[in-house]
Amino acid sequence: MSKLNRNSNGYIFGYAIILTLVCGTLLAFVSEGLKDRQKAAVLVEKQKFILKAGLGANSLDGLSGQQITELYDKVVKVDMVNSKGEKVDADEAKLSIFKEYKKKDVTTRSLPVYVVGKKDNPTEVESYVLPTYGNGLWDNVWAYIAIDGDAETIEGIVFDHKGETPGLGARITDAEIQNRFVNKKLAYSDNAIDAPDFQKGEGTNYDDEPQKVDGMSGATITGVGVNDMLDAYMTLYRPYLVSKKK
Repeated sequence: MSKLNRNSNGYIFGYAIILTLVCGTLLAFVSEGLKDRQKAAVLVEKQKFILKAGLGANSLDGLSGQQITELYDKVVKVDMVNSKGEKVDADEAKLSIFKEYKKKDVTTRSLPVYVVGKKDNPTEVESYVLPTYGNGLWDNVWAYIAIDGDAETIEGIVFDHKGETPGLGARITDAEIQNRFVNKKLAYSDNAIDAPDFQKGEGTNYDDEPQKVDGMSGATITGVGVNDMLDAYMTLYRPYLVSKKK
């Protein structure tokens, strides 16, 4: 029996095919095995955003992923509405805020409202957490904004982004920046809601001005994108919020 010529093109080509098939099969197996874990991690991350906005930045300190989910299931219920404030038949678990945002006709968007109850009495509303989506300087930005049970006062907000500049626009993820929105007010008009706006520049005290938020130096365009995003989505949610206004 002749020995295989390991230096032949045929041997090398065949070896490469077998190795590719084996590695591809192993990678597919590992990927499939991790899929459920990845989905669970994404879900917990969303639950963190909602609970931090609705209950406070430090409300999840020391909690494991499982405990976060247990708290979420205890205090959060979801209303699915449209821009008229009407309930719609949509599966929140399968909803993509990004895909809804891409719909040109805003009246066709499904809008989730995360009704957060108090920790000691989940039947009493702590806040309405509203997801928003928009554009920053380089890419998309988004937020979960918590409106008090009075449907007017901001209790908290959590921002995130896809590609803002580190040290500038990316500062929207800093707790200190987000805390600047706490206790600011929504301003209702006949057909819209004006959310508090980042101001140009930084270092001004706006404690007595409920519609103004101290800005971020060097991140004017990101701030404008955030302002536009919040105004657009608060207006979409206006009919729902009006129905809850005390």
